[in-house]
Amino acid sequence: MSQLELIATASFGLEAVVARELKALGYSQQTVEDGRVTFVADEAAICRTNLWLRSADRVLIKLSSFPAHDFGELFDKTRELPWDEWLPEDAQFPVRGKSVRSGLHSVPDCQAIVKKAIVERLKQSYNRNWFDEDGARYAVEVSVLKDVATLTIETTGDGLHKRGYRKLTGKAPIRETLAAGLLQLSYWNNSRPFIDPFCGTGTIPIEAALIGKKMAPGLNRQFSAEKWHRVPQEMWQAAREEARDRADGKLDSRLIANDIDDKGLSMARYHAQQAGVADDIHFQQKPFAELTTKREYGCVICNPPYGERSGDVSEAEEVYRQMRDVFAAFETWSIYVLAAHPKFESLFGRRAERRRKLYNGRIECTYFQFLGPRPSD
Repeated sequence: MSQLELIATASFGLEAVVARELKALGYSQQTVEDGRVTFVADEAAICRTNLWLRSADRVLIKLSSFPAHDFGELFDKTRELPWDEWLPEDAQFPVRGKSVRSGLHSVPDCQAIVKKAIVERLKQSYNRNWFDEDGARYAVEVSVLKDVATLTIETTGDGLHKRGYRKLTGKAPIRETLAAGLLQLSYWNNSRPFIDPFCGTGTIPIEAALIGKKMAPGLNRQFSAEKWHRVPQEMWQAAREEARDRADGKLDSRLIANDIDDKGLSMARYHAQQAGVADDIHFQQKPFAELTTKREYGCVICNPPYGERSGDVSEAEEVYRQMRDVFAAFETWSIYVLAAHPKFESLFGRRAERRRKLYNGRIECTYFQFLGPRPSD
């Protein structure tokens, strides 16, 4: 197998989490940049990373990066690349693009030039003048940043947040990849108690159960590269067998997931069943003000309502004030809250030990981390 440059894309603020995930999978030769982690691996890594990465968005193959100051340079250098090593004669290869702070600012023109250059290369390689594009999909992207073009082929298909278990849509759902990122940025592990008092349709506790049980998040879905000749079915079968073998099967204690909305809880129970973790989470309808615990050294990880709609901000602020009183009894717990309110800490009545800027969809948020004491032996 050959050595490839691969890229795991990530939402802003989660790049370091994705880098740690890649190192845990054995891919330590990497470069971390805004929105992406580039790493060196073989074809089998396409299978393993798509199955295992929890907080990344997609996995791309990096074909090349080169200066591109005009369309002629973009065309010539694109045509020189060995597209035939990846694209068969019947490949579908749509081209999308983006351009930031570059002379080639017209994205449609960049896409058209790259498409034409690939076709010219394939004409030469396959000795034919027409391609039906009715086979497997190889989505190509041209990204031009400061007059440097990067060409990639996307291996994932639907984004990695599409685990396959969330089939119902509730109010303001958090993406699975962000939920996994919140968990991986915390001190929680499967030996510590866990509570999400605003669980909604269940994404954070479900992701916690998957992490705690060492279940590969992509095990029950399909990926674009599964239809590629360069990544044979034997590799995918081996990666899935590895994932099944690594699954642990149980948590030390059930996770607690509360919400006031019975409809959301019904969806959450259904999603947990679909994810194979229904027995690992105790869902209950409970107002936040009634939250109590007798356990020690646990983690609360939550995404409470933001109040983004007009008239809801005051309700969100009241929840934040309630947190000050409710969590006063959680002295040995670590509390993690994703919030968009600029005065959250003032309303909560405490300064966070750590903060991290993240985005929930297009909403700029801060992940406030209030760290409890180390568990006693």
